[in-house]
Amino acid sequence: MPRGLRPVALMALACLVGLAAPVRAAEIHVLATGALSVAFKEIIPAFEKETGHRVLISWGPSYGTSPDALPTKIKAGQAMDVAFMVGAALDDHVRQGFFIADTRADLAQSRIGLAAAPGVAKPDIATPEAFRRALINAKSVAYSEGASGTYVSTTLFPKLGLAEEMKAKAVLIRGHELVGDALARGAADLGLQQVSELRSNPKIQFVGPIPESLQKVSVISAALGKNVKARDAALALIAFTQSPAAATLFVKTGLDPIKAP
Repeated sequence: MPRGLRPVALMALACLVGLAAPVRAAEIHVLATGALSVAFKEIIPAFEKETGHRVLISWGPSYGTSPDALPTKIKAGQAMDVAFMVGAALDDHVRQGFFIADTRADLAQSRIGLAAAPGVAKPDIATPEAFRRALINAKSVAYSEGASGTYVSTTLFPKLGLAEEMKAKAVLIRGHELVGDALARGAADLGLQQVSELRSNPKIQFVGPIPESLQKVSVISAALGKNVKARDAALALIAFTQSPAAATLFVKTGLDPIKAP
């Protein structure tokens, strides 16, 4: 069930639209999933222009153990006012006491897609059977260590009966590098990752979302860190990502916005 911001966050949104006194400009330290990288190219500058705040983003996957992975940064105590990451991963860290539970909000849904490297023929993935054939025929398939890659390797491949076969052709992309960027540099023929992340690189060929019966829909959520310093500004940022303007940009970049209650 999507959860929205508490009244204090709504007060922050009121500041943004001129219904309350503006807060003093602040630096907001952000941890963020790459699924938001394209949308944030427009959302963050708009927020900074309207509020005067400065947003400093450290990118990484919501799961994983590499130095760039968000769980690694969180546990290492990296400076953080607010994190935007896959909701299930965020909830784990809320339970561990790294975030303030009553500031948590769901923002958007993200689906997994497939892309082809430059020069590689785009396969048919219209049906589960066609998608399975595409994986079998590929010389190599890349996926990330994040939420989508965890699903791909532990659930999707076994569900298609390809767990053993894919071991020989799987290419794990670790850290903050996007699968699309890895495809562009020739790391693999095909790549699986969140649609919004694949669509961020114009050099590769986005094929489309994988068949719905095989989909893993991830909810992207946000919450304030327990040691937040720029609290009001960070709440304002979360509220801004729930605005109609942000929703339009989410749709444009392959995400499905979740309306705040």
